[in-house]
Amino acid sequence: MASGMEIDEENNNNNENKGGMWDLEQKLDQPMDEEAGRLRNMYREKKFSTLLLLRLAYQSLGVVYGDLGTSPLYVYNNTFPRGIEDTEDVIGALSLIIYSLTLIPLLKYVFIVCRANDNGQGGTFALYSLLCRHAKINTIPNQHRTDEELTTYSRTTFHEHSFAAKTKRWLEAYPFRKNALLILVVVGTCMVIGDGILTPAISVLSASGGIKVDHPKMSNDVVVVVAVIILVGLFSLQHYGTDRVGWLFAPIVLLWFLLVGGIGIFNIWKYDSSVLRAFSPVYIYRYFRRGKRDGWTSVGGIMLSITGTEALFADLAHFPLSAIQLAFTVIVFPCLLLAYTGQAAYLMQNKDHVADAFYRSIPESIYWPVFVIATLAAIVASQATISATFSIIKQALALGCFPRVKVVHTSKEFLGQIYIPDINWILMVLCIAVTAGFKNQSQIGNAYGTAVVIVMLVTTLLMTLIMLLVWHCHWAVVLIFTVLSLVVECTYFSAVLFKIDQGGWVPLVIAAAFLLIMYVWHYGTVKRYEFEMHSKVSMAWILGLGPSLGLVRVPGIGLVYTELASGVPHIFSHFITNLPAIHSVVVFVCVKYLPVYTVPEDERFLVKRIGPKNYHMFRCVARYGYKDLHKKDDDFEKKLFDNLFMFVRLDTMMDGCSDSDEYSLYGQQTQHSRDYNGNSSTTNIELSYSSMDSIAPVRCHPQGNNTLTSSGHESNQTEIDELEFLNSCRDAGVVHILGNTVVRARRESRFYKKLAIDYIYAFLRKICRENSVIFNVPHESLLNVGQIFYV
Repeated sequence: MASGMEIDEENNNNNENKGGMWDLEQKLDQPMDEEAGRLRNMYREKKFSTLLLLRLAYQSLGVVYGDLGTSPLYVYNNTFPRGIEDTEDVIGALSLIIYSLTLIPLLKYVFIVCRANDNGQGGTFALYSLLCRHAKINTIPNQHRTDEELTTYSRTTFHEHSFAAKTKRWLEAYPFRKNALLILVVVGTCMVIGDGILTPAISVLSASGGIKVDHPKMSNDVVVVVAVIILVGLFSLQHYGTDRVGWLFAPIVLLWFLLVGGIGIFNIWKYDSSVLRAFSPVYIYRYFRRGKRDGWTSVGGIMLSITGTEALFADLAHFPLSAIQLAFTVIVFPCLLLAYTGQAAYLMQNKDHVADAFYRSIPESIYWPVFVIATLAAIVASQATISATFSIIKQALALGCFPRVKVVHTSKEFLGQIYIPDINWILMVLCIAVTAGFKNQSQIGNAYGTAVVIVMLVTTLLMTLIMLLVWHCHWAVVLIFTVLSLVVECTYFSAVLFKIDQGGWVPLVIAAAFLLIMYVWHYGTVKRYEFEMHSKVSMAWILGLGPSLGLVRVPGIGLVYTELASGVPHIFSHFITNLPAIHSVVVFVCVKYLPVYTVPEDERFLVKRIGPKNYHMFRCVARYGYKDLHKKDDDFEKKLFDNLFMFVRLDTMMDGCSDSDEYSLYGQQTQHSRDYNGNSSTTNIELSYSSMDSIAPVRCHPQGNNTLTSSGHESNQTEIDELEFLNSCRDAGVVHILGNTVVRARRESRFYKKLAIDYIYAFLRKICRENSVIFNVPHESLLNVGQIFYV
């Protein structure tokens, strides 16, 4: 992770008195501020026509509601694993399901939590990014005031003495609280990864169980083999992406909802319409009074009716909130209520069939068509959860909480659709192991419930902070929301605790493993960043070397990749200490991620000059959001140089405009220019304007050596400007200089620190992708600089 864009040490004391040039900068910035405000509000003000809204709501069925919609396959089986003794228990269980669906997915998520999106992005990391913009809680201080001027960096302000301000100061007071919040977010992330393993296992296994219903003598091993084959096929097709088969998802899920809703109506009419009395909450009280401990533990099975709700929030980015709300209230919610009520009506007459309640309740004439649709719906549900897992790992990767892995875009139209090969195969192996190991949906359901309820608890705690810091709700409203949510979710949590030894330990083990990996990686990243910050080279040292840096300046451009956005990194001093030459132009390239969902292309690069002009040293910061994919494609280097050349043009234009004796001017300028094709574009560039030295002319000798002069006059050579010099250096060759750092724990460090740094972190760095691969640096243009530092 990189630091925020800061003023170099040579600029620190020279920005207080900017005079007329500062006024000019403010005038240039003003239109940008208005445009930024317009863009920030465009998403909120966008109105959808009725026809478009209906189409988006229809499409959201296949992406968002697959997991939630397949829950009727296994809820009653997991609620009554030992069978039904009293038919009144069916009424009580149905009443619990009705109010669970109403309180959690409908009221809490669809109408409250989904409104806490980050410019349309959902999930735990989206909530965390919102909090990072409203409070300084990021464990790696990688923000700068220029980042707050991004059009996507939307945030609200609050009064200094408000309750929100007090909460903000409380969070920022101690590093322990920041780390605790990060761990909370990482725990939620690990549980979502657990969902990505358990959802395909329980959905596909439950759907495959329909074969055994029609053939009772069939061995359960056959069902498991069929489920494993489907899972292998599902994970093997992930590299194609959801975009190619996405057009199938919506009609499958819509047909599924209509089928289960219609079957529910048929069963209510045919078997027992008295189950409708379950809409009275009185039966919940009677259920717990009659069942006591067994009734309490059965809540762990009932909560499977709301699994997929967390995926609903995570997949929010694909559709507008109004479309998701419309689809849930018109199609999903009523069809699910009818499905559960219909199964309850069937069980009132056939309580011995609870193990296969869904398939037993299907009319015989449509059994096999429903079986096929159920299997396809289970695959869709699995696909949605797997895609959400990829997205949340990408977010963790962007925030420095996950080892570097390969991320592939599967769609040119939808940036959110990605594929991570390494994670895909890990998920497949773990999913098959869970399916083949448990062989029944009951124990997998216990594990699934544990993962889901912990994600919901994490979301509730994060929402409490969102309501205080972002929405500025009154503390009483926040208290009511938090207490009501915790009462319901802690009830579920206490129920699943009784089933830890019956499969509930699986997500805890999986989450613990991923939590260890993510936290150790983040810890090592923080320590490496702190070392870079403390060991960076002062500008006084660079200036003392002179224009040639005390070395031979060879033709070409050296791109020095660093995690710092201020000062000269230690890797550079290490490089020039051991080698007698450096390139004629040096550009320090910093790629950093911000707590925003995306950074617009025209605001991605910040450029500034380091030292006097005749040093030809620059800094370029490339900024990305957690949804952006930095794959260092062919355009990255071109865009970097385009922004560098634009900076030089602006710097040349403004040279001599100031009558002050200041050394530098630091700010943002917006230049409307024309690209090579004649199209209008806006380039957002960070200027460092120097009035001490004029642009130094460069003499190009036939041998290729460059001699810099400070007089500004040519001697026996044609005068060329800095742009021509940069172009000639670019033609001479570009070399990518990367640091190959090794992190070690000090000898006096404690045992756990040595274990984390010397073994776990070192192993993760060894197996993860190199920076040269991530930046797609050609092998012939790569120069690694090795160094060891102790933490």
